[in-house]
Amino acid sequence: MHLLTVPGVFRPRSDGHLLARLAAQRTTPGARVVEPFTGSGIVAVATALAGAGSVTAIDISRRAVACAHLNARLNGARVQALRGDMLAPVAGRVFDLIVANPPYLPGTLDKPRGAARAWEGGADGRSLIDRLCREAPAHLAPGGELLIVHSSLCGVDATLARLEAGGLDGELLASLRGPLGPLLADRAPELEAGGLLDPGRRDEDLVFISGRRAALGARKQGSPVAVAG
Repeated sequence: MHLLTVPGVFRPRSDGHLLARLAAQRTTPGARVVEPFTGSGIVAVATALAGAGSVTAIDISRRAVACAHLNARLNGARVQALRGDMLAPVAGRVFDLIVANPPYLPGTLDKPRGAARAWEGGADGRSLIDRLCREAPAHLAPGGELLIVHSSLCGVDATLARLEAGGLDGELLASLRGPLGPLLADRAPELEAGGLLDPGRRDEDLVFISGRRAALGARKQGSPVAVAG
């Protein structure tokens, strides 16, 4: 994949590249895909190249929308790039796959501006994660999947619980340990003071989590089965 980032757009790091690879693997032929928080458009382009039937990339940043459009054209991928807040531009539409790398950096900026919108996730890093878990289920077709990546510092169990509360079957697909990224490392003392990082710890897990809506006619494991007498 050829990928360019214009000034003011966050250059994808390991989480974005790994998410793009995983999303491409989970894209079925003809699938309807949407990527909120698209940034450079790396995931949207990857799913389009993997055979998705339609791909929509969304970002609140005008520069990111332009960048995603540029990268789609560079790779010969059909991607519709829209500007807007999370899933608002696709109100009323449903998808087979929603893929998201939301801003999840814990910090003190309540209303980030400019490039910081690509990583600032509120006091505990969950402000946009929680919103996504609430809003995504209404945009999933039966059998559809929400695929999300974030740091383990934000809480894996919290994400799984919110997915389940939204009627999705949550699953931790993968967890990859590595050193704290530069932005998190700079805030390590602040995170330790807030109880989000154990004293002296300087690593994190990137967690890849799935939330799947049941297919039509499917029943959840453990639900009662009617038996004719």
